[in-house]
Amino acid sequence: MHSIDYGVLIIYFFLLLVIGYYANKRQKSTEDYYVGGRGVGTLSLGALWMSSWVGGASILGTAQKSFELGISSLWYSLAMFFGFIFFSFTFAGRIKETGDKYNHITYPDLIEQRYDTKCRLISTITTITAYTGYTATQLLAAAHIITTITGIALGHSFLLATIITISYTAFGGFFAVEKTDRFQAFLILFGVSVLAVPLTVNELGGVSRLTENLPATYFEPGSWGVGTVLAMFISIMLTFFTSMDSYTRCYAAKSKKSAKNGTLLAALSVLCISLSICFLGMSAKVMFPSHSGGESALVMLIMQVFPIGVKGLMLVAILSAIMSTADTCILSASANLARDIYQRFVNPEASTRQVLRVSMISSVLVGTTGALIGWFSESIISLLVMTFTINSAGLFFPTLGVFFWKRATAHAAFWSMSLSLTIVLVWYLGGHMLAESALFTIDPVWPGLLVSFLLFAVLSIFEPAPAAQEVPA
Repeated sequence: MHSIDYGVLIIYFFLLLVIGYYANKRQKSTEDYYVGGRGVGTLSLGALWMSSWVGGASILGTAQKSFELGISSLWYSLAMFFGFIFFSFTFAGRIKETGDKYNHITYPDLIEQRYDTKCRLISTITTITAYTGYTATQLLAAAHIITTITGIALGHSFLLATIITISYTAFGGFFAVEKTDRFQAFLILFGVSVLAVPLTVNELGGVSRLTENLPATYFEPGSWGVGTVLAMFISIMLTFFTSMDSYTRCYAAKSKKSAKNGTLLAALSVLCISLSICFLGMSAKVMFPSHSGGESALVMLIMQVFPIGVKGLMLVAILSAIMSTADTCILSASANLARDIYQRFVNPEASTRQVLRVSMISSVLVGTTGALIGWFSESIISLLVMTFTINSAGLFFPTLGVFFWKRATAHAAFWSMSLSLTIVLVWYLGGHMLAESALFTIDPVWPGLLVSFLLFAVLSIFEPAPAAQEVPA
């Protein structure tokens, strides 16, 4: 790369740290640190949503699958698109209304409000597990990008990505994440859709070269495998309703309208970016047909096709997508540790200053733990899908019960969450240790959802109806 491209990367890292430093001065309470004072508008919410979901898997993973399979790669992104739409029309407004009424900051706040303390605890454990895994995938993806850009060793790149992401997230909290994510969302949209696509079309000599040079299977929607796509689609869509960041986004909104519209805006942005990335991945296959590894196809396209300056901007745009997802994951799990464990169980009388200090320490702890997991991970996509499953399988039905089933009981919710989480973890462990067993070839999301549904429904029906709940249905 040219020195100008390196300069773009250095300026980007510097801006992130500066934003984190100045955002730290605005933190007055845990409400500021985690939900930005509940005054975030539609555009900022759209950027926050988009930045938290368009990460390493969405960019590098979609490009890789497009390079290897073609348009079937879009199923991953379409699951996100429909997840945004359904969540906006069914949950966003309700979450905002309830969060304002009871001063909720985290997803487990809502779960305890509707059920009980035991349910809060199991939802907290599940969320921390999932978001630490999310963090790992994003830091690993960021390290691979930095290595490709600079040529330095992967270990050094991993350390750099970890330190910078943890620093501006831990010290700046929500205000830093909001400011950096707006900046990063613009970079992603502009870099991928406005710059990369036209440049690639010009280099190809026309879009028609895709159909002329790629096999017919590249244009078949089912080439990824129906079973794989269906399990992934369900896991991702259900995760919208159980993810910590889905709730903090709505709590942070300045109104119910902003909560809904910000989510819809993110859906359109994700669709635009995903179509662009799919095109770039397939174009890379045409330009570099002998290249064996799809995981580096997009970066290779940028490095060899784009001019000086634009090359650096494009790589920074991809890095932005990854790091903006990582900061959301760190902040979400940090809220679980500081709010749902420390403030709720360890020190309920803690002062605002104490909770803020614990919040910053928690962000560092989550980021560091995620980095260690990421370093020993073999596959970004596999780890990401596993965390989606952990986060959704056991929590989805009890979460529906919060708003839509007055008869749902705390006892049913607790056992539904607990045993489903156990089943999913055992299934993954069995698949790793007993790979030849036909039983463990079934995706863990299905037994997890089945156990969760049966326990939640049967126990709620046959137990005495709970007392009237305060949470609106």
